[in-house]
This record gives sequence, C-alpha cells and structure tokens, in this order.
Amino acid sequence: MEKTGAKKIQDFLINYGVIMIMFILVIYTGITHTNFLTWNNANNILLNMSGRLVIALGIAGCVITAGCDLSAGRIIGLGGCIAGTLLQKIDYSGKFYPDMKPWNIFVALLVVMLICAACGAISGFFIAFLSVPPFIATLAMMEIVYGANLIYTNATPLGGYTAEYTAVSSGRFLGINYQIWIAIIVAAITWFIFNMTRHGKYMYAIGGNPQAAEVAGVPVKTTMIIIYAKAAAMYGLAGFMMGARAGGASVNLGLGYEMEAIAACTIGGVSVTGGRGKVSSAIIGVAVFELMKAALQFLGVDANAQWIAIGVIIFIAISLDIRKYVVRK
Repeated sequence: MEKTGAKKIQDFLINYGVIMIMFILVIYTGITHTNFLTWNNANNILLNMSGRLVIALGIAGCVITAGCDLSAGRIIGLGGCIAGTLLQKIDYSGKFYPDMKPWNIFVALLVVMLICAACGAISGFFIAFLSVPPFIATLAMMEIVYGANLIYTNATPLGGYTAEYTAVSSGRFLGINYQIWIAIIVAAITWFIFNMTRHGKYMYAIGGNPQAAEVAGVPVKTTMIIIYAKAAAMYGLAGFMMGARAGGASVNLGLGYEMEAIAACTIGGVSVTGGRGKVSSAIIGVAVFELMKAALQFLGVDANAQWIAIGVIIFIAISLDIRKYVVRK
C-alpha cells in the first residue's frame, strides 16, 4: 500500500528528527555566536570526533549483530595506558620502566591493538561458543580489563611522552591533523570491510537472523569472535590516539565512551535490533553528538547539564529505533 503524504512526513520525522533538531541547534548557535561557524572551531570538532569515530566504527559491528560492547571504555583506557608505559621519554623522572628506551611508535601501536584485540576475542568466544549474552560477556570483560589495568599501572597516572608520540595529536599533513587522517583511514577500511568482503556479508546476515545464517553456511561463531576482536583493536587505537592528545593517561581514560558510541551509531541509523547500519551511520551519529556538545558550550549551558542532554538524546534515539523495528514486524 502506498504511503500517504502525512505518513511519509511522520516516517521522515521518526528517522531524522534528532538530526534535524541538532541541525537547528547548530544554525541557531552559528547565528548568535560568530565564532561558532569558523574553521578553527570546525577543526576542533573534527579533532574531537576522530577518536570517538574510531570507537563508534568498532562498536557498530557489534550493534549490527544485535549485540553491544560495554567493555569498550575500559579497553580504551588499557590501550592508552599500555601506549603510555612504552612511549615515555628516557629521561622522564616518573618513567614507568626506568631502564627501557622508548619503543618505536608503530611497534607500540601494534602491541596495543593486539592486546586489546585479545580482550575482544575472549568476549567474542563466550558470546559465540557459550551463548553468553553480549551484555553480560562484555560487562564481565569490562571489570576484568579495569582490574588488570589497575594492577598493571598501580593506578598511577602516566605522562612524559616522547615527541614522536605527542606528534600523533599535534602533527599535520596537508593542513589536517594526523588524528583526523587516522579516523578517515579507519572509516575507509571499515567501509571496505562492511561492503566489499565476505566478513561484512556474514556480519549483516548474523544481525538479520543468526539461525538462518548458520543454516546457510555462515561461520557464525568464528565471525562473532572476529567482530569483537576487531572492535577491541579499534578501541585500543582510540586509546592510543587519546593518550597522545592528552599527553598522559590513566585507567579512567575512555570511561563511559561506550554508551555514547552505541547511541551515536543508533542516531545515525545502526539498528540495535540488528542487521542494519552503515559506516556513514556512525559518522553522522558522532557528528551529531560533537556538534551538540560544541553548541551547548557556546550557548553557555552548564557542563554538568550537558550529560542530561546526552542522556535524553540516547533515550529518544533508542526509543525511535525500537519503534521502527516494531512497525516493520
């Protein structure tokens, strides 16, 4: 049956209402504050988006399979702390490993991503082979990673990083910050994986109907482990990026970022019910959140009240996504 004009408008508002509200907020802020719509502010927003986009792209694969990953924030902290202990200046007074020379930055990044990927693979194993719900499996991993990171760092803040490491945040190529380039590259690779590989097709099939996918010959268990390992490797990369930008790290680096990443994916169009979502969905969702934060700061909204705004957006986004699922059923 062909939809009426009113029905089309209703569907449009349900699908894009939150994005439209954010767009109106941005326009209003730009009109009332001349410094908002400037290249410097846009560059700052893009820089803030870079690390969070890497997280959202990682968690998007989990959400597409109707899962989630509550361990993301703590794995970000683990990645940042491991990088910090390996990339301190040789003459830094508070050096974590006093007699160790700073590692090659690319080797350190590889180690960070491999260790974090191992954490994700363990979560994926329990989800795939023992049928532990993703919420519970990743909640358990969240606690394990946090405890392991506390033991590893002795809850000591890290700093004194090498110039090569901090350049990951301060350096530029063609006038664009390295971290923004990293996010662009990760988005391009993720798009290729989602759209051009067998793994991507398996991921969407599992999200649509895991039982039917298994009957069709999809290696569901192996694919789930890869999805969560890949996501955790990306959290490690995000922790590496955020540590470089902050010039230091602690076990609380990335705390709570997983909830915002899941919400960003949902706002952009990744369905929590599984089977639907694109790389552009994560980009749109992260952009909405960062633009909202920047606009609220320019408008002088109390920093603590901004958390309430984020929570309201999450409520609305998830509710609308569930409503769309119910309508389809």
